[in-house]
Amino acid sequence: MNFPQAFLLFSAAVIAGALNAVAGGGSFVSFPALLFLHVPPVQANATNTVALWPGLAASAVAYVKRLSVPLRLMVPMLLTSVVGGWIGALLLLKTPQHTFQHLVPWLLLGGTLLFTFGNKLRAIAGSRDTIGDLRDLSWLAITLASFAELAVAIYGGYFGAGIGFISLAMLAALGMHDIHAMGAIRTLLAVAINAAAVVTFIVARAVLWTQCMEMIAGALLGGWLAAHYAQKADPVRVRYLVIATGLAMSTYFFLRLR
Repeated sequence: MNFPQAFLLFSAAVIAGALNAVAGGGSFVSFPALLFLHVPPVQANATNTVALWPGLAASAVAYVKRLSVPLRLMVPMLLTSVVGGWIGALLLLKTPQHTFQHLVPWLLLGGTLLFTFGNKLRAIAGSRDTIGDLRDLSWLAITLASFAELAVAIYGGYFGAGIGFISLAMLAALGMHDIHAMGAIRTLLAVAINAAAVVTFIVARAVLWTQCMEMIAGALLGGWLAAHYAQKADPVRVRYLVIATGLAMSTYFFLRLR
């Protein structure tokens, strides 16, 4: 990489790390940045997943104290997250570059729509009759939730944008009301999904390490800056910025297919 390319990638990773710390949606910036540098789409997605994972893992550590979920629910959810993330990563590696290139705009658009309407999805799920205590969940409910998480994890391992909102909707449907506790579980599940994908991508040698290490540094810096200055940012405006970015990137890659 020359200096302008390195600067573009580092800057995109800083923005992605900051967005993930404030509102999510950082992949809408960092993943297209790799494509702009003519990185093959499958390797771009693998590299982006590995680069943003350390910041996600750090967020999970900060959330651990808010976890209040019975092991009979958490264990199967984590197991299906790992299995699903691994399956999704394998599916990505088996997807031909040309095919995935044509899927990119659709995946970006789908992730943007999930990001845009995710809160409404959670509200709809939460409007159903809920239970008072997660410890009262039946084994049938836990089994259904685990299968739902498996589907989410497969998508997460394959691409991943917007999975947090699906997870929040599922947790609301299970009867959770505390948004902070829900955020803790969502983050932990996302870490498990992406951990399986990260290991798979590394073993398959699908990661471009020069670009990845630069992005890790940028994403961590962006996350650190956001942690210190996020309280000064208007979360609604940040959310609109992420949505606009996702739509712009989707439009750009749709036009590239013409």
